[in-house]
Amino acid sequence: MFLLANLLKGFVQRGRLKLIDANGKTHEFGNDGADEEAKPVTLRLHDRALHRKLFLNPELTAAEAYMDGTLTFEDGSAIYDLLYLFSINRPGLGAHPVQSLQRRLWRAARRRHQANDVDRAKSQARHHYDISDELYRLFLDEDLHYSCAFFRSPDDSLETAQSAKLTRAVAKLALEPGMRVCEIGGGWGAFAIALAKAGADVTSINVSPERIRVAEQRVRDAGVGDRVRFVQQDYREVDGSFDRVVSVGMMEHVGIGHIDEYFAKIRGLLAPDGFAFVHSIGRMTQPGTTGPFIRKYIFPGGYVPALSEVFAAAERQGIWVADMEVLRLHYYYTIRHWRRNFAARRDEAAALYDERFCRMWEFYLVAVELGFLNGSNMVFQLLLSTQRDAVPIDRAYMFEAEQRALTAAG
Repeated sequence: MFLLANLLKGFVQRGRLKLIDANGKTHEFGNDGADEEAKPVTLRLHDRALHRKLFLNPELTAAEAYMDGTLTFEDGSAIYDLLYLFSINRPGLGAHPVQSLQRRLWRAARRRHQANDVDRAKSQARHHYDISDELYRLFLDEDLHYSCAFFRSPDDSLETAQSAKLTRAVAKLALEPGMRVCEIGGGWGAFAIALAKAGADVTSINVSPERIRVAEQRVRDAGVGDRVRFVQQDYREVDGSFDRVVSVGMMEHVGIGHIDEYFAKIRGLLAPDGFAFVHSIGRMTQPGTTGPFIRKYIFPGGYVPALSEVFAAAERQGIWVADMEVLRLHYYYTIRHWRRNFAARRDEAAALYDERFCRMWEFYLVAVELGFLNGSNMVFQLLLSTQRDAVPIDRAYMFEAEQRALTAAG
């Protein structure tokens, strides 16, 4: 316990943590008045092995101990309170010599962690997306958007914000009737439906047969089945020439060693006067690594790129970055809705899976929500082209199209 106490003493500088170790001894760290938003946290360890494991790998061990029930909370504390405390004190953790060394090792191994050849990428995507769509229906909006919404106000409903995201994205594309659009990573069909309703002929690529099954039905129900086709492929297996290429929430899955390959594929799919719309999570810090819990349990092979990595790849592929927009708090608001929705229907999730799965999913939702509030994560949207004049030279076209759509919707 000495090593863990030493780590926590340097780590918890804001807020207060009370830890009851596996021997029943109480340890206190931090300062109650250092952060008004941080609630005091009381946690209890039920396994002596956690004293060592938490010191060596606190991020993964805390998650697994919570999932297994060997880390519990007292005095009204909850997993959100612990992870909030972690999020505001994260720099202190990385400053510890052992944790600093561990992060250097993770960074050295990140290309191996993200070695996403075609077969491995398909398998890893299905790890997350081929679980029951009934689980996702518990916390997503009615159209099953599993990406960042666009909030004109923090008080917007999830449905309103997701609809606004689609309206804004379609407006950026300057679509004309009959345009051919390739969607890389098609989700459950919401974007494909919006594109088809705007007059496009859509080819939507997805590696998840479960998602395609649901998306095909939703497209038929929307009355645009003749303008959308779904293909079960990896993005690297796609061929053709398209007026527009769109990719929402996909680049985070390709891995650091494949961003050039991803941009090269987009370039290869674009007609000479076409352009692409890419929506992705990014980090405002220097290049880093994927956290061990997310890497092991949620998105194996995934990586949130730094903007420096994204722009360098675009440069190497000779692609114009014709437009960029950064959405900073929008994903925080989005995931806050998801977390609250999941909590309200947690019993239904437990009936689908089990208690351990529910704790894993809680940990995931809270961790990523706080990453967009107190961490370095944000969302960016790019317009990419091979010709300098493929995208209109004045951004006014976006806002005019967006306003027309909003007026038409009433």
